[in-house]
Amino acid sequence: MSAVLSILATRLSDAVTAAFGAQYGVLDPELRAATRPEFGHFQTNLALRLAQQLPEELRQPPRAIAQQLVAALDLTGICEPAQIAGPGFVNLTLLPSTLAAGVNEPIAFASRGERVVVDYSQPNVAKQMHVGHLRSTVIGDALCNVLRFVGYDVVRQNHVGDWGTQFGMMVEQVLFEGLAVESLDIEGLQQLYQRGRKHFDADGNFADLSRARVVRLQSGDAETLAIWRQMVEVSLVEFDRIYAQLGSPLTRAEVVGESAYNDRLQGVVDDLTTEGLLTESDGALCAFLPGFAGRDGTPLPVIVRKSDGGFGYSATDLAAVRHRVDELAADRIVYVVDHRQGLHFQQIFALCRAAGWLPDGVRAEHVAFGTVLGTDGKPFKTRDGGTVRLAWLLDGAVARARALLDERHGDDGARTVGGGGAGSSEGVRAAGGMDVATRAAVAGAVGIGAIKYADLSSDRINDYVFDLDRMVAMNGNTGPYLQYAHARLSRLLAKAGEAPGKVTVLTEPAEQRLALLLSGFDDCVVQVAETLQPHRLCTYLFEVASALSAFYEQCPVLSSTGETRASRLALCAATRDVLQDGLNLLGIDAPGTM
Repeated sequence: MSAVLSILATRLSDAVTAAFGAQYGVLDPELRAATRPEFGHFQTNLALRLAQQLPEELRQPPRAIAQQLVAALDLTGICEPAQIAGPGFVNLTLLPSTLAAGVNEPIAFASRGERVVVDYSQPNVAKQMHVGHLRSTVIGDALCNVLRFVGYDVVRQNHVGDWGTQFGMMVEQVLFEGLAVESLDIEGLQQLYQRGRKHFDADGNFADLSRARVVRLQSGDAETLAIWRQMVEVSLVEFDRIYAQLGSPLTRAEVVGESAYNDRLQGVVDDLTTEGLLTESDGALCAFLPGFAGRDGTPLPVIVRKSDGGFGYSATDLAAVRHRVDELAADRIVYVVDHRQGLHFQQIFALCRAAGWLPDGVRAEHVAFGTVLGTDGKPFKTRDGGTVRLAWLLDGAVARARALLDERHGDDGARTVGGGGAGSSEGVRAAGGMDVATRAAVAGAVGIGAIKYADLSSDRINDYVFDLDRMVAMNGNTGPYLQYAHARLSRLLAKAGEAPGKVTVLTEPAEQRLALLLSGFDDCVVQVAETLQPHRLCTYLFEVASALSAFYEQCPVLSSTGETRASRLALCAATRDVLQDGLNLLGIDAPGTM
């Protein structure tokens, strides 16, 4: 559709030039989707804006300008004759042949020759992944998928928290208890941390030993490193399990923990010092950047090296930026991290710019996201106020989806999955129900898809309520609703028993509406790649599924004949492909049966 819009914009500009002069032909027509079907497919307010810019001798009422514009407008082969509405809006209605071509033309994006590094998920070693990691992982996966789809070279980076003072404490607790770390699971590691924390707070001698152990860890002591590596391995095994259940493509290859930058941190300090960007403050080395101050006007520092000589996560993030620009050759760096880190990333990016580590041609973006809330409108917690574990959420969603499938299918699993309602010739009967393995696989796809879609379907910066009953609902703007639309199409096309051809007949308004939406898929994904807002794709897919429902009601498929039947089957196949591709870009499976 972007090609058609480009042609329409050019022809509108040519018409302005012909009617009013070349100096006005540079105005952007600002084509917008029509707000109502009776207004056609697109609208422009170009005549209204011209009425404000034309010189006195050419000035006329906007509607008169619109009439001159339409008289000079050549829409041959693209649109029906333009119509003027209201005070001077120009309405454009695409020809059925134009709509059909938009559906039939395959989508293909050329390589953009740019590399995007996306930092997301970021779980912590020795701790279970929680609901906050859900948001980062789901949003990050979707953005990586979209960016790769539109032609970027995408590099995923999982910045795992595997370094810091807590590991000195945990290693010391392991030695104190005489534990074999490899025998623990992630729950055991988390309990170890809790015991170590209590021990640290209660015993000053143990606290001193823990601090000394941190120094040993950072210095490469063999015994300390061996225990630390075992903790990392236990954690990575659990992360791999969660990613597999979540359907995330993240692997060990994308894990670049904080520890990977340890040897680079002193170089960060040295280079910033050479550039005159660091100031000593109470023993710490800090960067005080213009434009960053508290409410009372006090400068807000970036603490690069702490007063005890240790390095905080600011130093690690600075080293990571340098690595991604210098060694990964990033043209764009994206951080998918919750909104509370907004100021931190603003300061990190500003300091990297000042140091010359982030060239002007490289974009650095913080993809912020809001908080997951419970049904009470408060941050999502367990009943006892603890953090909600991601594994528990995923298991619960799959179980709820399985119960829903069992309820819908009954004992034999047979039900109507085609269009037209019970008894209609459009209905397609699911034969014999699902076997145990199939039903389990579909339950997994539906349950996980429901959680992902609920997360992605609202603007990421907003908080959203985690309501599992609403998420797994088969109606409304939900993942299962879209998955069901795809499964319904798959069944219908299987029953048709013929390979779909091309869309050739688009006489009914419902057909045209669906075709118009399908031809906008490429524009939608490009917009998501630029704005990094995956909810735009969710909104688009829901509009497609809603238009499909209207199409079913008004345009019989299997009971139609001749070219009309062939064209409608092709339209169904194109819709199925868009739903499947769109869901897959969101990281959601599209089952062939439900």
